[in-house]
Amino acid sequence: MLEGRIALVTGAGRGIGRETALTLAGYGADVAVNYSGSKEKAEETVRMIRALGRRAVAVQADVSKQEDCERMFREVKETLGTVDILVNNAGITRDNQAVRMSSEEFEQVIDTNLKGAFFCMKLAGRDMMKKRYGRIINLSSISGVRGNAGQMNYCAAKAG
Repeated sequence: MLEGRIALVTGAGRGIGRETALTLAGYGADVAVNYSGSKEKAEETVRMIRALGRRAVAVQADVSKQEDCERMFREVKETLGTVDILVNNAGITRDNQAVRMSSEEFEQVIDTNLKGAFFCMKLAGRDMMKKRYGRIINLSSISGVRGNAGQMNYCAAKAG
């Protein structure tokens, strides 16, 4: 079903991102596994994808940084090809009560969860428009609709 397609899943070293990457590979896609911190977990995901007979690569990038996103897309293009499917899954939390939350805590979450998705969509969109094919999936959370105590920054990012 996805034979010949290249997928990039951000935050794919574990959890929902890993399961998404494995599902895409199960449908025939080759997958770039983005991670920010845990190379070991990302490499484990890559091994699992390769066991399904698909090509896979782990790519370190902090999606909150535009330069990292640009490098990530270059690396994926060089190793697998241009991205056909982008799954914006990467996300962080910095929980704190609003009256105690620092600007840095707010900005870290917004930068990763919201701006990171924007950077990746912009980069993926260029090649998708040229190919006249592409799929972008942005994962959100119920927190974007119904707030949680101590998660003003996370709720704002997921609503965005």
